[in-house]
Amino acid sequence: MNPVVNVNSNILIWAITRAGFEVQTFIEMHPRVQKWLEGEKEPTVKQLQDFSRKVYLPFGYLFLDDPPKEKLPIPFFRSDGNQSDKISVNVYDTILLLQQRQNWLRDYFIENDFDKLSFVGRFEGKSDVKQIVDDIRNVLELKENWASQFHRWEEALNFLVETIEDKGIITVFNGVVDNSTKRKIPVDECRGFVIVDEFAPFMFINSADYKSAQMFTIVHELAHIWTGNSAGFDFRKLQPADDPIERLCDQVAAEFLVPKRTFDEAWNKNPNTKLLARQFKVSEIVIGRRALDTGNWSKKEFFKFFEAYRNRELAKKEKQGSGGDFYATSKKRLSITFAAHVNQAVKMGQLLYRDAYKLTSMKGDTFEKFFTKHF
Repeated sequence: MNPVVNVNSNILIWAITRAGFEVQTFIEMHPRVQKWLEGEKEPTVKQLQDFSRKVYLPFGYLFLDDPPKEKLPIPFFRSDGNQSDKISVNVYDTILLLQQRQNWLRDYFIENDFDKLSFVGRFEGKSDVKQIVDDIRNVLELKENWASQFHRWEEALNFLVETIEDKGIITVFNGVVDNSTKRKIPVDECRGFVIVDEFAPFMFINSADYKSAQMFTIVHELAHIWTGNSAGFDFRKLQPADDPIERLCDQVAAEFLVPKRTFDEAWNKNPNTKLLARQFKVSEIVIGRRALDTGNWSKKEFFKFFEAYRNRELAKKEKQGSGGDFYATSKKRLSITFAAHVNQAVKMGQLLYRDAYKLTSMKGDTFEKFFTKHF
């Protein structure tokens, strides 16, 4: 016999709305919940466990007297406003997941006498765009025209990510919560976030976003690390929130990818986005953003270009379809650098397999196969 339990209806309603559902819509999908809310019937433990999974909530939370006050661990900025206190549960859970991984990695580094990353927060409280850009290039050992060695901007993007990881910055690409394909993270809700730490900074880039926009997000997050400010952002239409730090990081990203002096010279010769994208080894959308920044385009012109470009990219993405190799995807979702440290810790006996499974969201044969054949 499966015992029944008494649950506060306010907790049930909070759990449903927290997960992003309308209460009535959720009840229509799961009629028995109506009886729980009205006190006509009490759920069994098994039913309540199933409910907690559907609303993405730890089971124990359902027995609280009042809903807990969940606070965002980092500021989150909206392009159409300032800082926001409300984000979807999918973004919230993703931030907490990466924070847990970061906490482990930080402790691991300290225990093994790793040095702090000297560039983290080096420009905190400062706003000289050129100084910040020059220092990022210096740390990454990149010249101003570093991307010119590549034939395509996609190659430049991959190289940039590898370079960032080599410097100790964990770079995570994912478009869902952990490995749950049912829990998607909409791009308009979150393009990315960065959790700054002097030992193990973590960057998250929404892989559901167009690759053409990801490079700008990555460098924007680098600027956050150099200025010592954790943050999340939706970056709608590649526009920063009306916040001093967000605007500064936006300017740093633009100058790092497409230096103004060189861009102005090239634009004056031939204001062609495709041509300039090939020259600077960035996507057309980044060139369009630079045209807006430098006053060569109005906001109206840029937004018109942005919508047309987005529609082309969307059509291309739909044609390509979804899917892919789980293990190749896992490398991006975990970060090669993070996975390497987990693997080393297990081999050295500093991390139990049980805990490694939890950190990587892989178990048993899947974990072994990833680290022996695909890593």
